[in-house]
Amino acid sequence: MKKILLASLISLASIQAAAQEEIKFAMEATYAPFEYVDENNQIQGFDVDLANALCDVIEAKCTFHNQPFDSLIPALKFRRYDAAISGIDITEQRQKVVNFTDAYYDNSAAFVSIKGTLADQAALKGKRVGVQNGSTHQSYLTEQLEGVTAVPYASYQDAFIDMQNGRIDSVFGDTAVVAEWFKKNDNLTYVGDQVTNAKYFGNGFGIALNKDNQALLEKLNAALKTVKQNGQYQQIFDKYFGK
Repeated sequence: MKKILLASLISLASIQAAAQEEIKFAMEATYAPFEYVDENNQIQGFDVDLANALCDVIEAKCTFHNQPFDSLIPALKFRRYDAAISGIDITEQRQKVVNFTDAYYDNSAAFVSIKGTLADQAALKGKRVGVQNGSTHQSYLTEQLEGVTAVPYASYQDAFIDMQNGRIDSVFGDTAVVAEWFKKNDNLTYVGDQVTNAKYFGNGFGIALNKDNQALLEKLNAALKTVKQNGQYQQIFDKYFGK
Protein backbone atom coordinates (compact mmCIF):
# COMPACT_ATOMS: atom_id res chain seq x y z
CA MET A 1 0.00 0.00 0.00
CA LYS A 2 2.83 2.38 0.92
CA LYS A 3 4.58 1.61 -2.38
CA ILE A 4 1.40 2.31 -4.32
CA LEU A 5 0.87 5.57 -2.46
CA LEU A 6 4.49 6.61 -2.99
CA ALA A 7 4.29 5.77 -6.68
CA SER A 8 1.10 7.82 -6.98
CA LEU A 9 2.70 10.78 -5.26
CA ILE A 10 5.75 10.60 -7.50
CA SER A 11 3.52 10.36 -10.57
CA LEU A 12 1.46 13.35 -9.44
CA ALA A 13 4.61 15.36 -8.75
CA SER A 14 5.94 14.50 -12.21
CA ILE A 15 2.72 15.62 -13.87
CA GLN A 16 2.75 18.90 -11.94
CA ALA A 17 6.42 19.51 -12.81
CA ALA A 18 5.76 18.84 -16.49
CA ALA A 19 2.86 21.31 -16.45
CA GLN A 20 5.06 23.97 -14.88
CA GLU A 21 7.72 23.55 -17.55
CA GLU A 22 5.53 24.87 -20.40
CA ILE A 23 5.80 28.56 -21.24
CA LYS A 24 2.96 29.76 -23.47
CA PHE A 25 4.10 32.61 -25.72
CA ALA A 26 1.58 34.77 -27.57
CA MET A 27 2.62 36.56 -30.76
CA GLU A 28 1.15 38.11 -33.91
CA ALA A 29 2.73 35.97 -36.60
CA THR A 30 2.65 38.24 -39.66
CA TYR A 31 5.70 40.27 -38.71
CA ALA A 32 8.66 38.78 -40.56
CA PRO A 33 11.48 38.37 -39.80
CA PHE A 34 10.45 38.40 -36.13
CA GLU A 35 7.52 35.99 -36.51
CA TYR A 36 5.71 34.52 -39.50
CA VAL A 37 3.89 31.35 -40.55
CA ASP A 38 5.87 29.13 -42.93
CA GLU A 39 4.66 26.86 -45.73
CA ASN A 40 4.03 24.10 -43.20
CA ASN A 41 1.78 26.37 -41.14
CA GLN A 42 4.39 26.57 -38.38
CA ILE A 43 5.30 29.83 -36.63
CA GLN A 44 8.94 30.72 -37.28
CA GLY A 45 11.20 33.75 -36.92
CA PHE A 46 13.77 35.56 -34.82
CA ASP A 47 11.47 35.80 -31.79
CA VAL A 48 10.62 32.09 -32.02
CA ASP A 49 14.26 31.01 -32.19
CA LEU A 50 15.18 33.32 -29.33
CA ALA A 51 12.29 32.10 -27.15
CA ASN A 52 13.27 28.48 -27.81
CA ALA A 53 16.86 29.25 -26.81
CA LEU A 54 15.64 30.84 -23.58
CA CYS A 55 13.41 27.86 -22.84
CA ASP A 56 16.35 25.51 -23.37
CA VAL A 57 18.30 27.40 -20.70
CA ILE A 58 15.33 27.38 -18.34
CA GLU A 59 14.65 23.71 -19.20
CA ALA A 60 11.09 24.52 -20.16
CA LYS A 61 8.94 23.81 -23.20
CA CYS A 62 7.91 26.73 -25.42
CA THR A 63 4.56 26.83 -27.20
CA PHE A 64 3.56 29.63 -29.56
CA HIS A 65 0.07 31.03 -30.09
CA ASN A 66 -0.91 33.36 -32.93
CA GLN A 67 -3.05 36.28 -31.72
CA PRO A 68 -3.95 39.78 -32.99
CA PHE A 69 -1.31 42.27 -31.87
CA ASP A 70 -3.73 44.53 -30.03
CA SER A 71 -4.91 41.55 -27.94
CA LEU A 72 -1.47 40.48 -26.67
CA ILE A 73 -1.21 42.67 -23.59
CA PRO A 74 -4.87 42.20 -22.57
CA ALA A 75 -4.32 38.42 -22.88
CA LEU A 76 -1.43 38.68 -20.41
CA LYS A 77 -3.52 40.68 -17.97
CA PHE A 78 -6.13 37.91 -17.97
CA ARG A 79 -3.43 35.19 -17.78
CA ARG A 80 -4.39 33.47 -21.03
CA TYR A 81 -0.67 33.21 -21.82
CA ASP A 82 2.53 33.37 -19.82
CA ALA A 83 4.40 35.84 -22.01
CA ALA A 84 4.20 37.76 -25.28
CA ILE A 85 7.15 38.08 -27.66
CA SER A 86 6.20 39.85 -30.85
CA GLY A 87 8.45 42.81 -31.59
CA ILE A 88 6.86 44.70 -28.69
CA ASP A 89 8.41 48.07 -27.92
CA ILE A 90 9.15 48.72 -24.27
CA THR A 91 7.31 51.94 -23.44
CA GLU A 92 6.45 53.76 -20.23
CA GLN A 93 2.75 53.46 -21.01
CA ARG A 94 2.91 49.68 -21.47
CA GLN A 95 5.02 49.27 -18.35
CA LYS A 96 2.08 50.53 -16.33
CA VAL A 97 0.17 47.42 -17.40
CA VAL A 98 2.76 44.65 -17.86
CA ASN A 99 6.36 43.91 -16.97
CA PHE A 100 9.09 43.59 -19.58
CA THR A 101 12.29 41.62 -19.65
CA ASP A 102 15.53 43.37 -20.47
CA ALA A 103 15.58 44.56 -24.08
CA TYR A 104 16.59 41.87 -26.56
CA TYR A 105 16.62 43.95 -29.77
CA ASP A 106 17.45 47.60 -30.48
CA ASN A 107 14.80 49.03 -32.74
CA SER A 108 13.92 52.01 -34.89
CA ALA A 109 11.03 52.78 -37.23
CA ALA A 110 10.75 53.87 -40.85
CA PHE A 111 8.23 55.17 -43.35
CA VAL A 112 8.03 53.42 -46.70
CA SER A 113 6.11 54.33 -49.83
CA ILE A 114 5.93 53.58 -53.55
CA LYS A 115 8.76 55.26 -55.47
CA GLY A 116 7.95 58.71 -56.77
CA THR A 117 4.98 59.37 -54.48
CA LEU A 118 6.47 61.10 -51.43
CA ALA A 119 9.60 63.26 -51.44
CA ASP A 120 10.21 63.37 -47.70
CA GLN A 121 8.44 63.14 -44.33
CA ALA A 122 7.10 66.70 -44.69
CA ALA A 123 5.09 65.41 -47.65
CA LEU A 124 3.22 63.05 -45.33
CA LYS A 125 0.98 65.88 -44.13
CA GLY A 126 -2.56 65.27 -45.35
CA LYS A 127 -1.70 61.69 -46.28
CA ARG A 128 -2.97 58.32 -45.04
CA VAL A 129 -0.37 56.10 -43.38
CA GLY A 130 -0.91 52.44 -42.51
CA VAL A 131 0.10 51.13 -39.09
CA GLN A 132 -0.59 48.05 -37.02
CA ASN A 133 -3.49 48.56 -34.63
CA GLY A 134 -2.35 48.95 -31.02
CA SER A 135 1.28 49.56 -31.99
CA THR A 136 3.66 52.31 -30.92
CA HIS A 137 3.72 53.36 -34.57
CA GLN A 138 0.03 54.20 -34.34
CA SER A 139 0.63 56.17 -31.12
CA TYR A 140 3.53 58.06 -32.68
CA LEU A 141 1.47 59.14 -35.69
CA THR A 142 -1.55 60.26 -33.71
CA GLU A 143 0.47 62.07 -31.04
CA GLN A 144 3.44 63.48 -32.94
CA LEU A 145 2.54 64.06 -36.60
CA GLU A 146 -0.19 66.64 -37.03
CA GLY A 147 -2.14 66.36 -40.26
CA VAL A 148 -1.21 62.72 -40.89
CA THR A 149 -4.04 60.19 -40.79
CA ALA A 150 -3.11 56.90 -39.12
CA VAL A 151 -4.98 54.01 -40.74
CA PRO A 152 -4.94 50.97 -38.40
CA TYR A 153 -4.65 47.42 -39.70
CA ALA A 154 -4.78 44.03 -38.02
CA SER A 155 -1.54 43.15 -39.81
CA TYR A 156 1.12 44.92 -41.83
CA GLN A 157 0.50 42.54 -44.70
CA ASP A 158 -2.91 44.15 -45.21
CA ALA A 159 -1.43 47.64 -44.96
CA PHE A 160 1.25 46.82 -47.51
CA ILE A 161 -1.33 45.46 -49.98
CA ASP A 162 -3.45 48.59 -49.59
CA MET A 163 -0.41 50.81 -50.22
CA GLN A 164 0.39 48.89 -53.39
CA ASN A 165 -3.22 49.39 -54.52
CA GLY A 166 -3.19 53.12 -53.77
CA ARG A 167 -5.63 53.05 -50.84
CA ILE A 168 -3.03 54.53 -48.47
CA ASP A 169 0.06 56.61 -49.18
CA SER A 170 2.66 55.08 -46.87
CA VAL A 171 3.27 52.42 -44.23
CA PHE A 172 5.08 53.09 -40.96
CA GLY A 173 6.74 50.10 -39.29
CA ASP A 174 9.86 48.76 -37.62
CA THR A 175 12.95 49.18 -39.76
CA ALA A 176 13.86 45.47 -39.78
CA VAL A 177 10.34 44.50 -40.87
CA VAL A 178 10.16 47.17 -43.57
CA ALA A 179 13.54 45.99 -44.88
CA GLU A 180 12.01 42.56 -45.60
CA TRP A 181 9.57 44.14 -48.03
CA PHE A 182 12.39 45.63 -50.10
CA LYS A 183 13.71 42.13 -50.76
CA LYS A 184 10.54 41.28 -52.68
CA ASN A 185 9.60 44.63 -54.23
CA ASP A 186 11.99 46.99 -56.03
CA ASN A 187 9.33 49.69 -56.39
CA LEU A 188 9.60 50.82 -52.76
CA THR A 189 11.50 53.66 -51.15
CA TYR A 190 12.14 54.97 -47.65
CA VAL A 191 10.53 58.29 -46.78
CA GLY A 192 13.06 60.34 -44.82
CA ASP A 193 15.29 59.05 -42.05
CA GLN A 194 14.66 56.35 -39.47
CA VAL A 195 12.63 57.41 -36.43
CA THR A 196 14.23 56.77 -33.02
CA ASN A 197 12.01 58.82 -30.70
CA ALA A 198 12.81 57.30 -27.30
CA LYS A 199 9.26 57.65 -26.01
CA TYR A 200 8.04 55.21 -28.65
CA PHE A 201 10.97 53.25 -30.11
CA GLY A 202 14.22 53.91 -28.27
CA ASN A 203 13.99 51.35 -25.47
CA GLY A 204 14.13 48.21 -27.60
CA PHE A 205 11.90 45.14 -27.81
CA GLY A 206 11.11 43.19 -24.66
CA ILE A 207 9.18 40.09 -23.69
CA ALA A 208 5.98 41.15 -21.89
CA LEU A 209 4.57 39.34 -18.85
CA ASN A 210 1.81 39.70 -16.30
CA LYS A 211 2.98 41.97 -13.48
CA ASP A 212 2.42 39.18 -10.94
CA ASN A 213 4.72 36.74 -12.74
CA GLN A 214 7.99 37.94 -11.21
CA ALA A 215 9.47 34.43 -11.06
CA LEU A 216 9.23 33.93 -14.83
CA LEU A 217 10.54 37.43 -15.45
CA GLU A 218 13.68 36.63 -13.47
CA LYS A 219 14.14 33.31 -15.25
CA LEU A 220 13.81 34.89 -18.70
CA ASN A 221 16.22 37.71 -17.85
CA ALA A 222 18.79 35.24 -16.54
CA ALA A 223 18.36 33.07 -19.66
CA LEU A 224 18.67 36.10 -21.94
CA LYS A 225 21.94 37.00 -20.25
CA THR A 226 23.16 33.42 -20.74
CA VAL A 227 22.38 33.21 -24.48
CA LYS A 228 24.08 36.55 -25.06
CA GLN A 229 27.19 35.38 -23.21
CA ASN A 230 27.43 31.94 -24.84
CA GLY A 231 27.01 33.20 -28.41
CA GLN A 232 23.56 31.75 -29.14
CA TYR A 233 21.96 35.18 -29.40
CA GLN A 234 24.51 36.32 -32.00
CA GLN A 235 23.97 33.15 -34.03
CA ILE A 236 20.20 33.77 -34.09
CA PHE A 237 20.72 37.45 -34.92
CA ASP A 238 23.05 36.64 -37.81
CA LYS A 239 20.56 34.10 -39.18
CA TYR A 240 17.88 36.74 -39.63
CA PHE A 241 19.73 40.05 -39.97
CA GLY A 242 23.16 39.09 -41.30
CA LYS A 243 26.56 39.82 -39.82
